[in-house]
Amino acid sequence: MTNVILAGQYPAHTFETLKELLGDLPVTLKAVDTPEAYEAMTDAEIMILRIFKAPEAVIARNPKLKMIMRWGAGFDSVDIETAGKRGILVTNTPGANADAVSELAVLLMLAVGRKLVCHTDCLRKGDWSKNEFINSSYTLMNKTVGILGAGNIGRKVAQRAQAFGAKTVYYDPFRLPEEREKAFHLKYMPLDELLPICDVITLHLPLTDETKHLIDGAAIEKMKPGAIVINTARGGLVDDCALFAAVQSGKLLGAGLDGVEREPLQPDDELFTNDNIIVTPHVGGGTADIGEAIMPMLVEDIRLFLTGDQPRFVVNRQYLAK
Repeated sequence: MTNVILAGQYPAHTFETLKELLGDLPVTLKAVDTPEAYEAMTDAEIMILRIFKAPEAVIARNPKLKMIMRWGAGFDSVDIETAGKRGILVTNTPGANADAVSELAVLLMLAVGRKLVCHTDCLRKGDWSKNEFINSSYTLMNKTVGILGAGNIGRKVAQRAQAFGAKTVYYDPFRLPEEREKAFHLKYMPLDELLPICDVITLHLPLTDETKHLIDGAAIEKMKPGAIVINTARGGLVDDCALFAAVQSGKLLGAGLDGVEREPLQPDDELFTNDNIIVTPHVGGGTADIGEAIMPMLVEDIRLFLTGDQPRFVVNRQYLAK
């Protein structure tokens, strides 16, 4: 029997549903849901990972580990190089959270543009703010949304923004085929040309050495005055200090951030001092129903692995020991 560890915190009934889906596969399933239990864990063979990280120390503590499976698309919480050199596969579940994350991205565009938090705070103070922000509130209708990263999530953001009447352009290091651009009504633009024309910039890229601080002070200077920045991908794609300064100065209208550099933020963080910046605690893919898409993908890759086939969603092939 192969020891499968469900590591992290998950929506209610995830363990029971996953156990049922695993069916007759020769595995035992165990939940490890506290940091203390995770630190003490040494017997993982296959590990499903959410919230917790898998650096070299965790990998070394589990000598029988054969596969690390990320609940979601991002895998920067796993030392994929160390895993690969030890012959450990690292997989993810690409696209499973695309609907949830893209919904949040558009929600933040609307909330920042319509001054949702500003109005709420005013009402709590007894100020009926009906006309207070009328000259700084904007719809998505006829706006240009610049999508940085045209993967599963970016393309769904495009579709949802278009439903509100927005035009969509995109930048990606790997340009889409022409037929996909047409199908999703996306126009490709180099980043330096995209930034000055967009009313909204939304990020949907992985965090790598090449993408770290893709949106920094210099990039912000190129942006259209009054633009909105949305980051529902990874903290570090945006220089949050430069972003805060730009919102404070009025260069940018505001920002919606589900990914921040200093996660978790402290209550006195400067990002909380400006009502035009909305921060959510990395909840883009955190819904009760997200497992309906993710768990079948995990189970199928476990089945393939146990039967000697290659799992579908391996992300560290370049590091795997020969």
